[in-house]
Amino acid sequence: MSEVGFIGLGKMGLPMAGRLVDAGLRVRGYDPVDAARDAFAAAGGLAVDGAAAAAADVVVLMLPDSDVVDAVLFDGGVAAALPAGSLVIDMSSSAPLRTQDVARRLAERSIAFVDAPVSGGVSGAVAGTLTIMLGGDDPAVERATAVIGTLGAVRHVGPVGAGHALKALNNLLSATHLWATSEAILIGERFGLDAATMLDAINTSSGRSGSTQKKWPDFVLPGTFDSGFSLALMLKDMRIASDLAHRLNMPVELGDAAVQRWADAREGLPENADHTEIVRWLRGATSE
Repeated sequence: MSEVGFIGLGKMGLPMAGRLVDAGLRVRGYDPVDAARDAFAAAGGLAVDGAAAAAADVVVLMLPDSDVVDAVLFDGGVAAALPAGSLVIDMSSSAPLRTQDVARRLAERSIAFVDAPVSGGVSGAVAGTLTIMLGGDDPAVERATAVIGTLGAVRHVGPVGAGHALKALNNLLSATHLWATSEAILIGERFGLDAATMLDAINTSSGRSGSTQKKWPDFVLPGTFDSGFSLALMLKDMRIASDLAHRLNMPVELGDAAVQRWADAREGLPENADHTEIVRWLRGATSE
């Protein structure tokens, strides 16, 4: 490839695009926020002034949701600016059924597409240790892996849409784990147990999870609540997973209950709350 376009230079996108630059790729980056473009230019990238100006042989999207993906590709002129034979890699957290529709619309223009959402948070984006869940056909997956392989561990999980489905399901699990873990730790504290002591024991027992091994020790116990992934985005992914279940006529009783509880917390916390701040909300609820 001669160039890579990268659209979406936020908390995750900026370090990811920077790693592509560090890997020796010529990267054209765009974000509507001036400071993000400036930071990307300072990292050695070529900051451009519009989404369509980021069009290249391969374009990576790191955007908030399917609505923004559609707007950037089809209203923002990116799809129209892409040559036949180019590749779009959507690393956003999008809705899988809408992702399949995007792939069909791009295929009509002879543009290949893969969905490649990630797990690992800002720290994983910085370190290049993300888990990348890649959906698409084999030739497109091979092309995509050659570009984004330096960002973490690439796992080809199925056809187009599979990556976005798995990412949403993973975050439904992650959110449910965190809620259950937090309830258990708070109950233990009320009984008189020490949270750190509980986590130490749980992490060598059957109740361990990413919430006990990382989220509580790294972000809750220190009181920083700075994982870099917002509560709003977590809730959005949970709703994608729940909606997918309903569309497939699958039971999702616990998932729906988790969505409702996280929605309640969302209403009671600041607009920009980190997702680990549900512990703050739970503490308030248990003290009432």
